[in-house]
Amino acid sequence: MSDGLAAGPDGAPRCAWAVSAPEYVAYHDTEWGRPVTEEDALYERLVLEGFQSGLSWITILRKRENFRRAFAHFEIERVAEFTDEDVQRLLQDAGIVRHRGKIEAAIANARAARDLHESGETLRELIWSHAPTERAVPRTLAEVPATTPESTALSKALKARGFRFVGPTTLYAAMQACGVVNDHLAGCAVRDEVEHVYEEGRDGA
Repeated sequence: MSDGLAAGPDGAPRCAWAVSAPEYVAYHDTEWGRPVTEEDALYERLVLEGFQSGLSWITILRKRENFRRAFAHFEIERVAEFTDEDVQRLLQDAGIVRHRGKIEAAIANARAARDLHESGETLRELIWSHAPTERAVPRTLAEVPATTPESTALSKALKARGFRFVGPTTLYAAMQACGVVNDHLAGCAVRDEVEHVYEEGRDGA
């Protein structure tokens, strides 16, 4: 297979990062690169990508349900009301990543997202307004960037609105996760399907 592709459990080629664990295969095939436009779901991706910083993504995937339970299923309005008592509760929760800065950032980001709504903006509009207008199909892992001008601009826009742990690298990973870009490699078994859904998502975002 070409560089960056590997056979999945069914023998079909996939992005090589996605075949090392069942959780990766499921995430790659059913979520990654597919458009996310619902506000709470976008907030969830931002939070999880922030927690992933410095860790492997498989760690976050395996704790995802714990994160959902701990953070009120990522309902923006509910998390925005979290208090110092909630911070202490989360710091004692072994089911998630117990990092004070990231926990406090997740709560601050819920408040920032709520403030966006109150000012007449939406998280969806802000994120999707930074989708690239043109995008070459990556053929190898080396062609998939860690940051882009769009992720850098989105990082600045979110920080200006009070969001934390939203650097350009974290934001580009979130853009991939939310389908703002489709970085499935050429030859990946699900790329064409994702691209079709991706184009529909762009039209509806």
